[in-house]
Amino acid sequence: MTDRNHHIFQHLRGFAPLNDKDIIDSQPFWKARKIIKGDFFNMQSMVCNDLGLIVKGIFRIYFRDPDTKEDKNIFFFSEDQFVVSFRSFVSRNPCWYFIEAMEDSEIFFISYQDLNSLYETHPNWGKFGRLLAELFFSVAQTRTEEFIFFSHEQRYIRLLEEHPDIVERIPAYHISSYLGITNPSLSRIRKRIERKKTE
Repeated sequence: MTDRNHHIFQHLRGFAPLNDKDIIDSQPFWKARKIIKGDFFNMQSMVCNDLGLIVKGIFRIYFRDPDTKEDKNIFFFSEDQFVVSFRSFVSRNPCWYFIEAMEDSEIFFISYQDLNSLYETHPNWGKFGRLLAELFFSVAQTRTEEFIFFSHEQRYIRLLEEHPDIVERIPAYHISSYLGITNPSLSRIRKRIERKKTE
């Protein structure tokens, strides 16, 4: 097992109670994939067939507004996070969004069919599936609640906590889109935060 593969399976062990046999039996199902900047992990109107674990890179989930033709960013995923359109993955219905690599990226992925095979034959992988569902329910609900209860500045701070180096890695207009604000508004938020650090 390579160092990178070891890191992947250690991460999976940290996420769910997987033993040596669970890991060994799953290894043939996990595959490596490189996705260059601008290419897609999954496309709108296609069923999301794979669950990815990001080894390197950052992805955005977005949709294109049919009226303005503008992209609206919904989520970002970076290293050691799972990337998937979870509703599409579990329901087998088409995805409503695009999932695009914002950098040259590397992932390990497993197909829906293979993951469900593990669910049926390995109880601990079944626990993994439950924890995965809980994770993505929490992600989706947190995103909704942030728009209801949090200010733009608070949402920006939460984004930095989730992806500490995101500001250096992607253009500001992507962050503005995620927050639902303009670039000048984002600039003012950054300046306020910097002032608070020096006070």
